[in-house]
Parts: sequence; structure tokens; C-alpha cells
Amino acid sequence: MSPGRSATGHPLVALQPMSFGRPALADRPCLKTVRGAMDTFTLRPLRPEDAARVARHIVAEWGAETVVAHGVLYRPADLPGFVVEADGEIVGLLTYCIAGDACEIVTLDSRRPNCGIGTALIAAAKEAAQRAGCRRLWLITTNDNTYALRFYQKRGFVLAALHRNAVTASRALKPEIPLTGNDGIPIRDEIELEMALPG
Repeated sequence: MSPGRSATGHPLVALQPMSFGRPALADRPCLKTVRGAMDTFTLRPLRPEDAARVARHIVAEWGAETVVAHGVLYRPADLPGFVVEADGEIVGLLTYCIAGDACEIVTLDSRRPNCGIGTALIAAAKEAAQRAGCRRLWLITTNDNTYALRFYQKRGFVLAALHRNAVTASRALKPEIPLTGNDGIPIRDEIELEMALPG
């Protein structure tokens, strides 16, 4: 995990989880059009043919094809999710996994902050989770990512757990995780946020 800013300098709303390969909504056509400040974006489910583009996007935004959480290495290009495009370019991406009655957001990023892309991606993930019968939507971020903590809480997520020093195990799998993150804060803890879903 590379919390804070992406390799391209954009703020990351960063998270990670686990995949059991459910292609929820993968065959569904374009979900919606998202209107930003002056742009129009298309949000749709990821398709198998998107895997190479998603892998390149993950490398550009996260510094590698993998992300780590809970001491487990994940490949977001292999997960279900949603993409937001503008003129054929990926400007937002969310990947997730479903295990039992919980849907975990693995990655979420937007190359155009403050345009509603992240909010629209969360709404799409919430809908996918509810269709799959999930009772919980959740994610992990790190202690330095105050931007993500504000972003998610404003969208209905609540703090669920603090996993002290969890990033140490993650660094064993992905040494690229820096020691210091946003605002010079040492990166060491994982913070779990969740949203209850109606049953």
C-alpha cells in the first residue's frame, strides 16, 4: 500500500482486501454518467478485458501491481470493481471483494478529486454489495491518511477498529511502503472503517 499521494501526485483514498473472484455486475452495461465540475465521466463495472489497463493504472497510482492489507498481498487487476472513464482514460477506479456477508473495498482512487468520482464509486460498490446480500461494506486505511478518514466518514462510514502496528507485516510483503506518510506522520497502523447495509 502506498498511502497519501499517488505516483502521479494525486491524493489517494487508499484501501485493501481479499478476492474470491465474484464478478458481481460484470455483465451489466454502463451504470451511470457522473457529472463533475466541468466534465462528464462514465462509470461502469470492470470487465475481464480491462485487466491489463487496470494493472497499468494500479502501478501508476500505487507504485506496483499489488497492494497489501492485513499482511496479505492482493492484485487489484484480478478483482471485481468499477471504473470511471473520461475520453477513454481511467480517471477513477474501485476494486473490491466479497467474503460471506461482507464487501471490502480493496482500492479506491480518483485522478480528478472533488468531482464526485469517489462518491459515485462508493455508491456503485454499495449497490453491488447489497445485490450480493452483504450486510457490511468496509475498508482499511492507514493512520497517516487523514484525507481518507475525512472522505469516508463524510460518506457514512464509521470507525470500526484500530489494528496497531499492522503495517509492519504488510512491509514484509511490500517493502515499497514508506515509513512516513502524509504530513510527516509515521505509517504504522491500519484503521478499519465500515458501513452497515440494510438487510
